[in-house]
Amino acid sequence: MIEAFLWGAIAASSLLLGCLLALKVTIPHRTVGLIMGFGAGVLLSAVAYDLVLEAAQTETRNAIVFGGLLAGAIAFFLANRFQQRRSQRNGATGGQAQIAAGMALILGAIMDGVPESIVLGLTLLDGEGVGVTVLLAILLSNLPEGIAATQDLTESGWAGARIIRIWTIVVIVSAFASFAGYALFGNASPNTIAAVQAFAAGAIIVMLTDSMIPEAYAKGGNVVGLVTALGFSTAFGLTLLEWI
Repeated sequence: MIEAFLWGAIAASSLLLGCLLALKVTIPHRTVGLIMGFGAGVLLSAVAYDLVLEAAQTETRNAIVFGGLLAGAIAFFLANRFQQRRSQRNGATGGQAQIAAGMALILGAIMDGVPESIVLGLTLLDGEGVGVTVLLAILLSNLPEGIAATQDLTESGWAGARIIRIWTIVVIVSAFASFAGYALFGNASPNTIAAVQAFAAGAIIVMLTDSMIPEAYAKGGNVVGLVTALGFSTAFGLTLLEWI
């Protein structure tokens, strides 16, 4: 169980690493956009093969994956809209775009990171160690989210210590989610596991189209599409290695 907690923390630690990089190093906006594009490609591959496809192969009722996708998408949409309205009511107008973008990425990191961490914990149940493909996909996708969200919040005037605290909390939550995946979901029904995977996929899709991809194009330009394809190909290659 401790192993599951530690692997969850390691997987989510790239969020905090991205935060620290953004705070310590001045990263050009174009570079951040390209990194985000790569991360978006990784997440698209994770949605297609590590979440939706696996959920479809696991569930025993056809409505499970559809319902999970819809629930995750609606949950992220509503939570993000609530956060945006709250931000508009409470702050000065100058940095609201950066705050909204940054908080949307943090929200996305939580809503897709928790189910992903649960899945990571489940990979330990077969006794063959952590699922390397899942671990690397989480690491690769979290780094650009940490960088971009931190940069947006810093430019809006947030203190670095406050941002670090937020990401630290996200890492701890993800670690406990991995622990829960191992300790609590080991005897869960296939439909429950499929629903968790599909929920994460739905949340990721909305986060990508609503926040991550638009910001990547705004900062990185048209070449972001090629970088996104590279990210997708890289993550898919990792999935193929797992299938061998």
